[in-house]
Amino acid sequence: MPFLHGFRRIIFEYQPLVDEILGCLGIQDPEKQEILESPSCLAEDSGKFLVLNKLLERETQSPFYQEGVSYSLLKVAELGLVPAAEILLQNGANLVFEDPVTYYTALHIAVLRNQPDMVELLVRRGADINRRDRIHESSPLDLASEEPERLPCLQRLLELGADVNGADKNGKTALLHALASSDGVQIHNTENIRLLLEGGADVKATTKDGDTVFTCIIFLLGETVGGDKEEARMINRFCFRVTQLLMAHGADPSECPAHESLTYICLKSFKLHFPLLRFLLESGASYNCSFHGPSCWSGFHIVFERLCSHLSSSEDDSFSADLLQKAETVLELMVASSQIPKLPSNFDISSTSCRFQGEKIKALFYSLKQLQHSPQALKHLCRVYIRQRLRPWPVDVKIKALPLPDRLKWYLLIDHGNTGEEDI
Repeated sequence: MPFLHGFRRIIFEYQPLVDEILGCLGIQDPEKQEILESPSCLAEDSGKFLVLNKLLERETQSPFYQEGVSYSLLKVAELGLVPAAEILLQNGANLVFEDPVTYYTALHIAVLRNQPDMVELLVRRGADINRRDRIHESSPLDLASEEPERLPCLQRLLELGADVNGADKNGKTALLHALASSDGVQIHNTENIRLLLEGGADVKATTKDGDTVFTCIIFLLGETVGGDKEEARMINRFCFRVTQLLMAHGADPSECPAHESLTYICLKSFKLHFPLLRFLLESGASYNCSFHGPSCWSGFHIVFERLCSHLSSSEDDSFSADLLQKAETVLELMVASSQIPKLPSNFDISSTSCRFQGEKIKALFYSLKQLQHSPQALKHLCRVYIRQRLRPWPVDVKIKALPLPDRLKWYLLIDHGNTGEEDI
């Protein structure tokens, strides 16, 4: 007989035993078992388990016995049949046996099918909770993090001691898996991400390709441009919630390189991503590169550059008014976040590039330059101090709740009209 391996060996060598084992459990077609008979009914039928035990005792010396019971373990793990799995394990099923097609172990399969009780049984019986499959190098925790429906397995794995910061050969952790698997429309892994962060996931995790926790968010924000409005709203909401979680656990959205900085990306499109940018600044994100300062990239320079670019090509008064209003708010948020504004050296704007609203833009610029070179007023220093103590977002909501005179609240507030929260 020619050499056979993989799934062909199942057919020619141990598939008959697998069929008998599954037949004892009343499983004729594992793929359709959930329709034919519920696992809870099987678990209560001790008569079937008695027949299974007798079969296993009779077949102990058969040539491919261990392969047969081990492959059967994959099938009962898929269905979540804990009592049947216990019997198979007691009779020699191998926990490291891999599916010959997918190379997943029983633990991987239990996670994929969201069977938390099966996951616990396998781990307590000695399955390697951090084992990675040979094809994708995914750990059980990686697989659990990728779908919202697998949240029960994710929680159980963390409770059982899975390595929350384990990474594959490319440096991808479960947190990065959860982020990369989210599309903000159909797959929202917000709760998975929250659970991983609460379990100690490292927000500074970076792959060999340079992907960070903000890479997925930046990509999804790019997908909102020119797309369906309802989908864009859902994506923006998802990105906002996840950014909240990440920053609450110490993530820095203003790190280099610029293309991986969420703050930089939001500043470049401050009109489109205004609510998220406002949240970042009110939560303490640096408006300059947090590694190299304004010499690398500066929020002030970006805002004026985008203002001149947009207003040099549009005469639409309503567009210009909205853009200027948002720019003024962003500039004020940056000014109110530090005692002395940190501007790049030789910072200047070209009045010739501002075809429309040039005088207003120059007035904004000169007031900013004057603030940098003049002694800071006490009221400005107090405003900075109070707003910093009220972080994180929403700062303005907290200001309105303070027992202060309305005139003082008015000075502490930024953007006295719309806070932008309804756009999130």
